[in-house]
Amino acid sequence: MTDKAEANNPDMVTIEVDGVELEAPKGSMLIEATDNADIHVPRFCYHRKLSVVANCRMCLVDVEKAPKPLPACATPVADGMKVRTRSERALKAQKGVMEFLLINHPLDCPICDQGGECELQDLALGYGRGVSRFTERKRVVEDEDLGPLIETEMTRCIHCTRCVRFLDEVAGFRELGGMGRGEHTEIGTFVEAGVHSEMSGNIIDLCPVGALTSKPYRFSARAWEMLSHPAVSPHDCVGSNLQLHHVRGAVKRVVPRENESVNECWIADRDRFAYEGVKSPDRLEVPMVRDTGGEWREVDWETALEAAGEHLKGVSTREGGDALGTLVSPNATLEEMYLAGQLTRGLYSRNIDARLRESDFSDQDRMGAFPALGIEIEALESLEAALLVGSEPRWDQPIINHRLRKAALRGGAVMSLNYRAQASNFDLAAEHVVSPAAMVAEFAGVAKALLEDAGKKAPNGFNNLLGKQKVTDIHRTMAGRLKETARAAVLLGQGAQAHPRAADLRLLAGLIAELADCRVGILTDGANQAGAWLAGAVPHRRVGGAAEDKPGRTVADMLAEPRQAYLLVGVEPEHDCWDGAAALAALKQARSVVCLTPFVTDTMREYASVLLPVGSFGETHGTYVNAEGRWQSFPGVAQPAGEARPAWKVLRVLGNVLELDGFAYDAPDAITAEITDRCGDAAATGRLGWLAPGDDRPAVEGELVRVGLVPIYGGDALVRRADALQRTSHAADSAKVRLNRGTAEKLGVADADQVRVEQGGGAATLPLLIDDGLADGTVWLHTGLPAAAGLGPMFGNVTVARA
Repeated sequence: MTDKAEANNPDMVTIEVDGVELEAPKGSMLIEATDNADIHVPRFCYHRKLSVVANCRMCLVDVEKAPKPLPACATPVADGMKVRTRSERALKAQKGVMEFLLINHPLDCPICDQGGECELQDLALGYGRGVSRFTERKRVVEDEDLGPLIETEMTRCIHCTRCVRFLDEVAGFRELGGMGRGEHTEIGTFVEAGVHSEMSGNIIDLCPVGALTSKPYRFSARAWEMLSHPAVSPHDCVGSNLQLHHVRGAVKRVVPRENESVNECWIADRDRFAYEGVKSPDRLEVPMVRDTGGEWREVDWETALEAAGEHLKGVSTREGGDALGTLVSPNATLEEMYLAGQLTRGLYSRNIDARLRESDFSDQDRMGAFPALGIEIEALESLEAALLVGSEPRWDQPIINHRLRKAALRGGAVMSLNYRAQASNFDLAAEHVVSPAAMVAEFAGVAKALLEDAGKKAPNGFNNLLGKQKVTDIHRTMAGRLKETARAAVLLGQGAQAHPRAADLRLLAGLIAELADCRVGILTDGANQAGAWLAGAVPHRRVGGAAEDKPGRTVADMLAEPRQAYLLVGVEPEHDCWDGAAALAALKQARSVVCLTPFVTDTMREYASVLLPVGSFGETHGTYVNAEGRWQSFPGVAQPAGEARPAWKVLRVLGNVLELDGFAYDAPDAITAEITDRCGDAAATGRLGWLAPGDDRPAVEGELVRVGLVPIYGGDALVRRADALQRTSHAADSAKVRLNRGTAEKLGVADADQVRVEQGGGAATLPLLIDDGLADGTVWLHTGLPAAAGLGPMFGNVTVARA
């Protein structure tokens, strides 16, 4: 080692590249050192997030004293190494590799979607021959159907294996592989099974040629035509960073925007392909008002806003502010939520809520400024232990699942307490499948195991939760893993938040965190649930998270005791509410319902009084606050459909029509600045507040209990209308009723039978899928499905019979 490297850092070595002296970490590869120094070395197979295979040989460089050129991606740095990337020897090797790569590559550039952004095009220009010397016939590879998301042109494939390695190493499933040898090598799925990973679209970005391209985007635009603007995912609490590529105001595709702290350089398929829903036939393009005869007519904006104002103010004036209720989508922007809250309070009502898929709010006054993850997203992969309670991150937050998988691969113990076995892409350290009725008791078992281990008694008020619970080995295992590690967390997912006794689960999580000295966090519903709390779009909090003096009604109260008027912001209640049937019944009883919505359905026309078209994804400026409390703003880049306007503008003008104070905004940035100023240092706590459980907690009991969580492609109005996603195997499997084999035999039904599920006054007929990962008596039937829209709450008693 040189004296200089030794003096600076013993873990660094000094090398020379093209006459420039560089320092690089011991054990790192030469290509990493050149990349860090902005010295370009051509490559196809290398990617910094994937393993090194060195099979394309494009990165061959000239290393002094080496007998032949060496691949920079697989050559470790050594102290004193001298490298030339542009020497005659290096260039000859690189050009030779390029000539071999082009031997069988078709001249498809004029019709290839990769044209204009193709790595092979770029490097062929720099390292290829002007005229090919190859005169034999080129090979042709038959294309394989990988599903509705990815288009294949495998004759273009250069066998870099980036796609193979991504699906194996990052997505967690070996769905692609190389078959054959030499010229006969082909990349495929072995048995033509398709690619089903929820992150499969990333292989489109990884492919350096046009072999794998986006099927929905196919032939719709060229790379040089499109403009690119930043965006944030509107689907989950991660807030994945995106780039929107658009032509003349129309979004053509969505790709990842790198942010190591959030989504690295990956995005889920839901984030990538949901933009298709923007062009749905259901788009509402013109304001509409229901006349006195019950007929719908199209009107101009002035007429529509005046009608909306009359409906809302009329009820508020006649019946009082409590007669008005506002339901806001958890995917609405911070600015939209803020203005909706200001408008609601301006009409003397505090009845506003964005927690649409929850039913237990008894502990809301003791929570932090907003429900939070309690740990940075990036830090999840460093956890040594994690207990998932009612959470299926692979379907709910694929990027969170990716981080947890990295933790598991590093030796972390990821455990699950859930209503069905996890379809995980990594090994769980412990898994306990329970029925909805047993969830609270089994979670209490983990807390009791910690108390017994510490020799402590249950805190005051906990006897009704812990007193009768029997501690088993699985409880001790989970408790031990949480307590014995320095970095541990309990994460409450959708299945915990939607549980009728969610407050007890949060309470137990707080107790476990105290006893095990670990973090506790909430994986919230929607993209902006945290923002709803900060913006005052919940009935018990003002802007900034301060407590409301006189809390308004929760969403559960507003639907159980219907209001005279409702304001809906981006909500399709039959799909978005905890009890869709109750929501529809309440809205149909109301005198006035004003809907700000990008989409309109026949059901909406039945209960609405005024329909105001607003912008969808990419069409509005806004801010999301993700589960870790990160504020991320994005511009509106696409032209709203028809006469639609951004929702913040509609709410602002509606406030002016109602002659309310505080609605004089010229730009959304002014709204954001005002919210920021009012929030101050508001922050969530990593420990949930204490609330002694009562004896009147709702029970989840019965011979058959439905679990109606939201499927991966059913969580919001946009993704439900994304055609390609709705044709995936995941969407098809979501539209089925699931029972375990024992329960099915008791009911006299079999796999693939059409079964009728009845709940309350509603019914749905769907195919049955036998799933032995479910507990006895559990009926898995998703919320957010068209066929299930008339059913009752997400958790409740049902009957099942052959149709």
